[in-house]
Amino acid sequence: MTPATKTLDRAKIAYTAHEYHHQAGSGAYGLEAAEKLNLDAACVFKTLVAEVDNHKLVVAIIPVNEKLNMKRLAKAAGSKKAAMASPEDVQRSTGYVLGGVSPIGQKKRLATFIHQSATSLSYCYVSGGRRGFDIGLTPNDLKVITSGQFCNLVN
Repeated sequence: MTPATKTLDRAKIAYTAHEYHHQAGSGAYGLEAAEKLNLDAACVFKTLVAEVDNHKLVVAIIPVNEKLNMKRLAKAAGSKKAAMASPEDVQRSTGYVLGGVSPIGQKKRLATFIHQSATSLSYCYVSGGRRGFDIGLTPNDLKVITSGQFCNLVN
């Protein structure tokens, strides 16, 4: 059980749990998850925390094979600029370790933006709250549980 699974259970949102052996030293956590779970990288999403104007933190959820467009994230957040948050700020605000940051069950609820490609999927996968653990759920359930919004976040 992680804060993410506890949050989903409390909300009575259906999900599937997928564990895999995390290879220590692997830097591309999301791509590793897609490979180890034998999933298309386009349906596995990574959770990124960025800082926008006034030191406000926001969450971007994008496919693991894509790169976040900071200008698009800033625009979605109603800001002028965005930059990746420091690892310390990420861990402090989410309660999760890097490589295991789930968009669900974070310590502080942050504004969340989900790449619009998720809307074309019947199921998507995000970190379950620790390295080597992903959760599968519908994109709409992800939107509901995170109070997120769909928008274009990649090039």
